[in-house]
Amino acid sequence: MANPLENKTILITGGVGSFGSKFVEVVLKKYNPKSIRVFDISEEKEVAMERKFNDERLRFFIGDIRDRYRLGRAMAGADIVVHTAALKHVPVCEYNPIEAVGINIDGAVNVVNAAIDQGIEKVIALGTDKAAYPVNLYGASKMVMEKIIIQGNVYGASKGVKFACTRYGNVVGSSGSVVPLFKNQSTTGKITITDENMTRFWITLEQGVEFVIASIEKMDGGEIFVPKIPSMKIMDLANLIAPDAKKEIVGIRPGEKVHEDLITKEEARHAKEYSDYFVIEPEFSFWKHKEEKGGKPLPEGFRYTSDTNSQWLTEEELKKIINS
Repeated sequence: MANPLENKTILITGGVGSFGSKFVEVVLKKYNPKSIRVFDISEEKEVAMERKFNDERLRFFIGDIRDRYRLGRAMAGADIVVHTAALKHVPVCEYNPIEAVGINIDGAVNVVNAAIDQGIEKVIALGTDKAAYPVNLYGASKMVMEKIIIQGNVYGASKGVKFACTRYGNVVGSSGSVVPLFKNQSTTGKITITDENMTRFWITLEQGVEFVIASIEKMDGGEIFVPKIPSMKIMDLANLIAPDAKKEIVGIRPGEKVHEDLITKEEARHAKEYSDYFVIEPEFSFWKHKEEKGGKPLPEGFRYTSDTNSQWLTEEELKKIINS
């Protein structure tokens, strides 16, 4: 893979979150950027990140994704934007719908407008499996975010600005991950399970970062990139973390799914499969992802779901996750 970040100025929104911190670490170490601008509202976490990395290539911008003018100022002179800022917790979005819309949807509008105004080369936004057949506000807002980002290609075409998305599942080690929750609960002798049949897609933070970087290199504008990643059963994870603990079934939380989708059967009609990822192409006929060797159409009725996935984490792989 060519290095799409070599000597580039990159802005990452929501840059002090779990993904942003790992992105900064990986890119500084392996991809030789000119600079990385970290855009986030958390002063405390930005200061902590600055002290942790102590790298002159880092710049820190305090700002709210809902403030288009501040965002535009932060983007001025940048080459690439990685958009991660969002409210990400399902219950938080359910209980705070106006804030979820403001950050996840209005924030995406601001990213598109600021990127076009500033003539950014490439913008890639992080989606979620919950955007496919959304049943909660988080998923619905991220579905709209994807639509806004993809349609940004129409508005940005005259300035050569390209927009794309990635979409993947639960991230091991991210804030709110079930692994630390189960570990904490195991000390009490009881673990709470929402549904004993629940399955989830899993990806590590570093895999997520590398997939986003690879997608930046491949993107031609208008795509949603989906990695091929394994599934796991929540009960298997709980039994490995605390085999002797009582498992209490507490029921699905507001807006929660038993299984997750990464590609819907409707999207599969305009998607291509590659060796280790899928590309959902835009439905508009005047857009086409550049053809790559090995890409093939998906069969009619195909869905990429966590319960019908062909890849599953082994017991040894689950143990590595637990102990990481």
